[in-house]
Amino acid sequence: MTQFDPTQHRMIAEQRWFEDFRLHERFVLPSRTMTDAVFLAFQAASGDNHPVHYDVEFCKARGMPGLLAHGLQSLVQTAPGAGLFPYLVEDSLVGFIEQSSRFLKPVHAGDTVYPALEIDELTPNRTTGVLGFHSTIHNQRRELVLEGRQRYLLRKRPA
Repeated sequence: MTQFDPTQHRMIAEQRWFEDFRLHERFVLPSRTMTDAVFLAFQAASGDNHPVHYDVEFCKARGMPGLLAHGLQSLVQTAPGAGLFPYLVEDSLVGFIEQSSRFLKPVHAGDTVYPALEIDELTPNRTTGVLGFHSTIHNQRRELVLEGRQRYLLRKRPA
């Protein structure tokens, strides 16, 4: 039996550096059904108390099928931490440097969302590089409900 080493306790043992990534590489994130519990958790975390996000009757009176997700509630589904990417870059990640999004269709309680990230930028610097993702979310009707960009600064492989 070998001695325990906490530095070796990783989800993914082999780390990746900036130059190990390729354009169009995809990182699929887990799907999620936007349940009432997800809405309540977002309301608690955000403090957003507008009835469109928590009052079903308010929504129905305005022609909506149910609670309307806040745009940020949809956006958070694209967090790379839900997938494998952050485990691959534990040693190379410097930081999350930019994010932008467009909200294309509403997301309502009961919808199932399917987020994904695809590398669309690899800009090398001297000792680091910028990795950019095109982020998307589709719903169960195969409609694109969100698209955006995320950019991360990664270290290059040490010499």
